[in-house]
Amino acid sequence: MAHAMENFCTISEEYHIDGEVGFALPNPLENLPDVYNDWMSIAKHLPDLIESGELRERVEKLDMLSIDHLRDHKSQRLAHLVLGCITMAYVWDRGCGDVRKVLPKNIAVPYCQLSEKLQLPPILVYADCVLANWKKKDPNKPLTYENMDVLFSFRHEDCSKGFFLVSLLVEIEAASAIKEIPIIFKAMRMQELDTLRKALLKTASCLEKALQVFNQIHEHVNPQVFFNVLRIYLSGWKGNPQLSEGLMYDGFWSAAQFLQDMRMYMPPAHRNFLCSLESNPSVREFVLLKGDADLREAYDACVKALVDLRNYHLQIVTKYILIPASQKSKNETSKEPSKQENKGTGGTDLMNFLKTVRTTTQKSLLKEG
Repeated sequence: MAHAMENFCTISEEYHIDGEVGFALPNPLENLPDVYNDWMSIAKHLPDLIESGELRERVEKLDMLSIDHLRDHKSQRLAHLVLGCITMAYVWDRGCGDVRKVLPKNIAVPYCQLSEKLQLPPILVYADCVLANWKKKDPNKPLTYENMDVLFSFRHEDCSKGFFLVSLLVEIEAASAIKEIPIIFKAMRMQELDTLRKALLKTASCLEKALQVFNQIHEHVNPQVFFNVLRIYLSGWKGNPQLSEGLMYDGFWSAAQFLQDMRMYMPPAHRNFLCSLESNPSVREFVLLKGDADLREAYDACVKALVDLRNYHLQIVTKYILIPASQKSKNETSKEPSKQENKGTGGTDLMNFLKTVRTTTQKSLLKEG
């Protein structure tokens, strides 16, 4: 019997990975059931509500709603996105340092209940703002930046469309590489070296194309606007001095130090996919064992394409976070950017984390240089 990882249909069904958009949620819902109209109204008008100073009052006046009417996965994912956006807007408001440390019960309770159901944290995560926050303008046209839009943003002209959609388009471009995984594992089992070599080269090509798509970020996202506006609403509580004790979810619990493991920010099906990959035979060990020069070259092309993506990510972080942070600190006559400004949205020290990931990837190369 063929291994489950040798069939893309099985992978797609079991791990919620789509043939066209990969880890992204295919065709996300744009509206919740009518009972949640008040949530939707706030989420759709965040820029105006924040600008007018009405956002927090509107949130505090919300009725407590049950999540029982969110009966399918897509409606639950949309609700998690909606509540995540409302939560970030409520906590940070205009981003001027007036921070709320307690999320009101009427939003905290359903948000935490829904998060438990989805096995996601009660905070805006990548799975929300990138993977589920999109729509096609014309359903009959392809998935291009020009034919897509985000469902929600925080401020007018905050670059959220550019940041979220370019990130999504990189995911979509890389999705083709996932289709090569079953071919790779089957070729290893059947000892079909030429098939394996071609699949590895195809994977490398997919990753190279994803890097080309990543380039679009320069066209659509302004570094100063990203750093000074959008980044604020993507900031988490962990390691954040403005919320040193975390956010208190009234009526539920405090989330001061939740989730040490990066994978816990992923949908559980995607976490399981990574675990399944790790439990399969090592491609690197197989290629080493075979001693085939062409196969080794194809494998290294694959790893190098991933290293190039890691390197490019480091360049983006430098341009969009480190340089603006340095400029801000100079304007404020302090000596260096604060530690918080050099942290990622989950509180990680970005450069150290990304450099460690890149180094780990580089070590997988069979040939140095």
